[in-house]
Amino acid sequence: MQQWTIEGPEQLTFGHVDALDVRIVAGRLAVLASDGPPTLDVAEFDSASPLLVSYDEDSRRLSVTFKDLTWDGLTGWLRRDRRRTVATLAVPRRATVNAGVVSASAVVAGFEAVTHVKSVSGEIVLDGVSGEVHATTASGDVESRSMAGDLSFKSISGDLTVADGVPRRLRGNTVSGRITADLRLRPTGYVTLYTVSGSIMVRLPEHTEADVTLRSTSGQLDSGFDELKLNGGGPGNRSISGRLGGGMASLSATTVSGDVTLLKGEKE
Repeated sequence: MQQWTIEGPEQLTFGHVDALDVRIVAGRLAVLASDGPPTLDVAEFDSASPLLVSYDEDSRRLSVTFKDLTWDGLTGWLRRDRRRTVATLAVPRRATVNAGVVSASAVVAGFEAVTHVKSVSGEIVLDGVSGEVHATTASGDVESRSMAGDLSFKSISGDLTVADGVPRRLRGNTVSGRITADLRLRPTGYVTLYTVSGSIMVRLPEHTEADVTLRSTSGQLDSGFDELKLNGGGPGNRSISGRLGGGMASLSATTVSGDVTLLKGEKE
């Protein structure tokens, strides 16, 4: 086991990495898939507490974190001491990644295996991340670009934005955050979106084959697809549903008081 204590700008190179655990408080974090040697570049560091780095050659696990900042304790972080870090990590694209931030912004790009990201209030961008992805925030927003795998999103008030998504599975659940998704559904794609008061907006290509259900207890429902029909008119019993094309894929969007909108995109 190799260990380092980071108290200022630093650059480190490691052996092969199969698993990465990284957690910072404030600043900026970039975790990038790379075909080169695994590296850590700390460009800025302003903290009374050092950043601890450990690398286990046997398990091929790399850890970068503060001693008192645990994965489970991220969302309950209450310390007010300044801990600002600007860091970039590059590890193999098949590595398992756990990346957590409190208020820092984070970019995670190019990974293909299992990726977990967690944030309190920091914004997270997932760029070209496929495989199995889990994103959890308190109020931080998550933006996913060019997703091609499974994405599970849970938040209290954070927004989820999916741009150019081709999901196998997409699950989005937030209390008051908004969900906006521009999707192309695979034949076996499965999408379930839920909010309490947040709005949901989804755009699908004109020629889509999917079973669709939009529900809201008191919010407005709107669809750009004539094939989908409004069912029921009483309080708590309103939905728009139907089959687009031959079906196969599935889309369900449900709110309590938020509006649900399904837009028709361009032909493919």
